[in-house]
Amino acid sequence: MSKDISISSILNKFEIKSLNPMQERARKTIRSKSDVVLLSPTGTGKTLAFLIPLIEKLDTSSDEIQSLILVPSRELAQQIEQVVRKMGTGFKVNAVYGGRAGSLDKLDLKHKPAILIGTPGRIADRFRRDNYNLNSIETLILDEFDKSLEIGFEGEMTEIMETLPFVSQRILTSATTDAKIPKFVGLKDPVFIDYLQQSGGSKLAIKTILSPEKDKLETLEKLLNALGNQPGIIFCNYKDGLNRVSDFLNNKNIKHSCFHGDMEQIDREKSLVKFRNGTNQLLLATDLAARGLDIPEITFILHYHLPPHYKEFTHRNGRTARMNKKGVAYILQWQEEELPEFLQKMPIEQVEIEVLKRTKSPKLVEWTTLFISGGRKNKISKGDIAGLFFKHGGAEKDQVGIIEIQQNGSYVGVYSSAAQSLIEKTNNTRLKKKKVRVREV
Repeated sequence: MSKDISISSILNKFEIKSLNPMQERARKTIRSKSDVVLLSPTGTGKTLAFLIPLIEKLDTSSDEIQSLILVPSRELAQQIEQVVRKMGTGFKVNAVYGGRAGSLDKLDLKHKPAILIGTPGRIADRFRRDNYNLNSIETLILDEFDKSLEIGFEGEMTEIMETLPFVSQRILTSATTDAKIPKFVGLKDPVFIDYLQQSGGSKLAIKTILSPEKDKLETLEKLLNALGNQPGIIFCNYKDGLNRVSDFLNNKNIKHSCFHGDMEQIDREKSLVKFRNGTNQLLLATDLAARGLDIPEITFILHYHLPPHYKEFTHRNGRTARMNKKGVAYILQWQEEELPEFLQKMPIEQVEIEVLKRTKSPKLVEWTTLFISGGRKNKISKGDIAGLFFKHGGAEKDQVGIIEIQQNGSYVGVYSSAAQSLIEKTNNTRLKKKKVRVREV
């Protein structure tokens, strides 16, 4: 590990006092160099559980790729990359995935990262096209391996495994127990760390809201109005149903972001950015958002459509009540509809919308998202952007919110009341050595 990095400094950046029992056990086991299968519910901190011991074993003198992390989705790849960067260890990390130009991969990987993260399809493609030295990759992590197999990445994963001759440790993670471990992974006497039944008691409450109409849109509107200014995800089973709900919300002037697999990658990223920084309090999504999104501020999940199986229900609910925080999963149920069998034995409370209205809503601050045409490739930092807005834009400290730096651009959440003034004062100014454009998205 870098000399100036300690576990306590990493935890401080995530506002965590100490590792939980699962993370402590994972750290100790991974450091022993055993193959590991880590099973733990969503929201319990599996990412830090494998990243901390991974960082501890990296060789600071190596200029080659030392660890490979395969994930089932673009969003999970981005999420893990952001976590590593936030840890501030000094080790280079890059994520590659479909939906963006291969030229960006080449630019990112010109100087090889110590940790490479990616979806199996894009990683396999890069390994075919580029002449990387893969002999230094000693650690392979298959995060949410069951999902990668479920969506058909077995061929690519097998191909990747065959190109890694010196992998000495394999780490698999999942939030479920129903996935079989494929033989091609080559586990050797793995240590199973199973916390699926030892999570210490979930702080998730499950509640049903009855709709008098089979078409539940009017009840949805009443429920959202009752919940007030709380960040949450509304899940639909299919894109067509999602689009219908989105049209309804637009007609009612209820702000939201959409998120589904048929959206362009850039549009998916914008939706998540605007959700994370508070520009939109609601994310209307398919099950694509059920894994890989770690947004601690989510206070509720709303099942507009119930998924067909318990596994999907669990993963959806895992977006809230994370890391010992409270959360609620609402089921919007037509009054003549029978709940599926997997829910009938669960402790579910039926509540009236009128009861929810009695809860005082948090004060709403209107946020707007601004895009800046400069990012990591221009050596621009969050501090640089904050300085631009405070010094040149004249923004007050609390008027600038979440800043997200990407390869070719950056996004900033600002008070809506200050957005236009900030654009006028900072657009076409210099940030580091680059003249940047600033606009609303």
